[in-house]
Amino acid sequence: MNRVMDNRWSQLGLSAVVTGTVAALVSAAALAALAKMEGKGALQPVNATSHWMQGDEAAKVELPSARHTLVGFATHHASAIFWAAPFEAWLAMNPPRSLSNLLRDAFVMSGVAALVDYGATPHRLTPGWELVLSKKSMVASYVALAFGLAAGALVSDRVRASTRKTMRASWREAIPQRLSRLTQG
Repeated sequence: MNRVMDNRWSQLGLSAVVTGTVAALVSAAALAALAKMEGKGALQPVNATSHWMQGDEAAKVELPSARHTLVGFATHHASAIFWAAPFEAWLAMNPPRSLSNLLRDAFVMSGVAALVDYGATPHRLTPGWELVLSKKSMVASYVALAFGLAAGALVSDRVRASTRKTMRASWREAIPQRLSRLTQG
């Protein structure tokens, strides 16, 4: 594989991590708020995500714990990065021309995530939110995921732009130095 392709894959990977991280944080905050609004513990939805390892009883755990909260959030974070990867690939191939286009694309990706999470995934591998939240709150959590993906894409775009500026500046410094070495020797 050539350096250009390696660089594109690296950029896509970095973008997916940045976008997924923002999306995970935004959606986890929304999950906590939604749970509180329904009279549940703020950590229950994230703890419930550990049900793939701890069983459905994880949804009843209200307090923070490594077994439930750490595993649940790590799983949620990995899932957000997983969904951010095709989202960022789509954006790389079809750059949005406006914020409304970016939001549209983020809502489509979040909708696909919801359909796969709850329509094609075995119960043990679902996010587990259905064990804690109402359907209305679950829909709201995927809306939050969409906003998180869009916000993450904006952050990721800034990171890429900053990286490009730094690389351009280092090349501007390096080229005259290399030219002077070539002409001297």
